[in-house]
Amino acid sequence: MRVGVDCFVSQDADDLSEAREADVPHFDPLQPFDQSNDEPGGNELGWETKFFEGIVRTSPNYVEALMNLSTLYTRQGDHEKGLAVDRRLVELRPDDPIVHYNLACSLSLVTELDGALAELEKAIERGYCDYAYMIEDADLENVRGDRRFFELMAKFHKTV
Repeated sequence: MRVGVDCFVSQDADDLSEAREADVPHFDPLQPFDQSNDEPGGNELGWETKFFEGIVRTSPNYVEALMNLSTLYTRQGDHEKGLAVDRRLVELRPDDPIVHYNLACSLSLVTELDGALAELEKAIERGYCDYAYMIEDADLENVRGDRRFFELMAKFHKTV
């Protein structure tokens, strides 16, 4: 499971001012909220994905929208798209432990274990310290099968 967007401070208003009204899905607060996906065979996350894709099209550096989009892609099983977004987030926030942790999760999901371990180490070096969560996180299941995962945990946290 990915670490959420709540950890971030709001994006600068400059990024948001560039958004064009026509590119943002219309929401009428007086109408019932339709959460259905209009694509045949789609899933319940489709409307959210379209919403955040629209935001990212107009504001490609809007970190919170990218974080949400990455999480949605991963929940939908589209790990390659989630990975691409996580790589972009690391470019935008190279010192942020959360984005490195999420990139490690994406790399683990696509079984790029060397990359996942390297990003996990970067996350820890930058301040990520929820070791109990790392041990349980389903997204890191593939990397936990590698002895280097526990060596990494022991290197930074002696009680693991």
